[in-house]
Amino acid sequence: MSERPFNSHGNTPAAWTAVIIIMLAFVIGAVAVLTANWVLFWIGGVGGCILGGVVGKVMSMMGYGQGTAPAEH
Repeated sequence: MSERPFNSHGNTPAAWTAVIIIMLAFVIGAVAVLTANWVLFWIGGVGGCILGGVVGKVMSMMGYGQGTAPAEH
């Protein structure tokens, strides 16, 4: 058995880090659209969202994520 019980809410450091990075990227992208700065939109907005997903996945693989559900669930 694992040390902590399975919980599907995603309340883990990996999930929180990914969400914070993606939210910041979304704000950067929104400001970039309002100011018509398309380079910032693509690099800061879209690139930041991709970065957030990658960082969340890597942190999850490092053990900071939820893990998988037990077989009996």
